[in-house]
Amino acid sequence: MKKKFATAAAGLAAMALLLSGCAAAPDEGASPGGSSSDFTGCMVSDSGGFDDKSFNQSGWEGMARAESELGIKVQKAESKNSNDFANNIKSMQSQNCDLILTVGFLLAEATKAAAEAAPADHFAIIDDDSITLDNVKPLIFKTSEASFLAGYLAAGYSKTGIVATFGGINIPSVSIFMDGFADGVAKYNEDFNKEVKLLGWDKAKQDGSFTGDFEDQSKGKNTTKNFIDQGADVIMPVAGPVGLGAAAAAKEASGVAIVWVDSDGYESAGQYKELFLTSVMKEIGQAVLDTVQQASEGSFSGDPYVGTLANDGVGIAPYHDFDSTVPADLKAKVEELKADIISGKLKVTSPSDPKS
Repeated sequence: MKKKFATAAAGLAAMALLLSGCAAAPDEGASPGGSSSDFTGCMVSDSGGFDDKSFNQSGWEGMARAESELGIKVQKAESKNSNDFANNIKSMQSQNCDLILTVGFLLAEATKAAAEAAPADHFAIIDDDSITLDNVKPLIFKTSEASFLAGYLAAGYSKTGIVATFGGINIPSVSIFMDGFADGVAKYNEDFNKEVKLLGWDKAKQDGSFTGDFEDQSKGKNTTKNFIDQGADVIMPVAGPVGLGAAAAAKEASGVAIVWVDSDGYESAGQYKELFLTSVMKEIGQAVLDTVQQASEGSFSGDPYVGTLANDGVGIAPYHDFDSTVPADLKAKVEELKADIISGKLKVTSPSDPKS
């Protein structure tokens, strides 16, 4: 990878011209944000692809923002399956990338191997903190906190007293959502002496319903139909594009709401927007933009970024079309719980929480 950055001298020269009242012509080698236009940021998706309406898409949106706001060059490689991971990373290295971001826990092994083989190259990985190398920056999110709010909301909103969740694959970046959701349902039951039932996940056993991949939407549809048949009327799929199958099943049913994950589903999967009670969001795009900016300015660090409710790295989306049907007292309680989590009064934990 090349390591080229805008020089401090260029910045000082521009400042001197401004202070003297002269208008300086734009420096062709630097963007207005101070980043060099010869910096190349690259991204490798997991098998869900960049149009997954979820974390891959959010990651690429962050890279696209870096291109437009920082003036950098960008490259991407889309993986069709796990066999593509290592080759796609090598492809990005051959493109003289200054920073390679890999999207998702499943790319950890390939990312680690590439980083160990090229210690002068800079990497970042989304949703994994298993790699402890100076040249790899983890971008991780305590989504258990935001999922807790969504679980509480789902339990309070449910008319049948049955809610559900399922995942694509039982990996930490998936189960962390399900843990928080389960704890939110349990908290609602405790607060109101209710018995809202959760299908699809047992936090104590760390086991539940999984489709086995992040691609086959028919599996998401069938899993969701099964939950609906058991009475569930609020369902949270944690499965990337497979979740679109869940939304399709909910659309065919009556009175079933979906909790989306990673991005605001109302915006990213607008064809089903009327079904989204809320979304458990990770601000992946902003984390990517910030990481690229730091690297382009010569301040890359392998220190992890951890998104929380406190730093707005995670959160729940607006209620959108459900805003008028979510009871005011339930909305207020969700906000109260959010404040308690941020202050530390309420602790939300998962075995899959970031270690950092």
